[in-house]
Amino acid sequence: MKIAVINGPNINMLGIREKNIYGSGTYDALLEKISAYCEEKDVDVDFFQSNHEGAIVDYIQSLYEKADGIVINPAAYTHTSVAVADALKAVSIPYVEVHISDVNKREPFRQISYVSAAALKKIAGKGFDGYLEAIDILIRNDEK
Repeated sequence: MKIAVINGPNINMLGIREKNIYGSGTYDALLEKISAYCEEKDVDVDFFQSNHEGAIVDYIQSLYEKADGIVINPAAYTHTSVAVADALKAVSIPYVEVHISDVNKREPFRQISYVSAAALKKIAGKGFDGYLEAIDILIRNDEK
């Protein structure tokens, strides 16, 4: 199974930005945790992070017929990007939306998600472990 993990703007700043919200774990630590988990599960994983909406759209499109699942934390683009949502729908790859913080308990604008509608599930507020839960959901979905 091949999974792509996509992270949006400012996720590369984990461990630096708003530690009271996102914790002190770094982006590299997140990637290491996911890589180790995928190795245990015999899952091939690729990572992509960008602060640019178009780059994320281009990457999603590049996955067409190449990935079995997507774990995506669109970050700020969750609340603003119809383009990211449309790209996810266009490629028809099962995906899980992940947020490190509990966006449902934050500012009202963070409770709006353009990508949730077609997601297998939305996971929020479970920190880095939310990514692992998303991988498990994609594995179970692929076994159907």
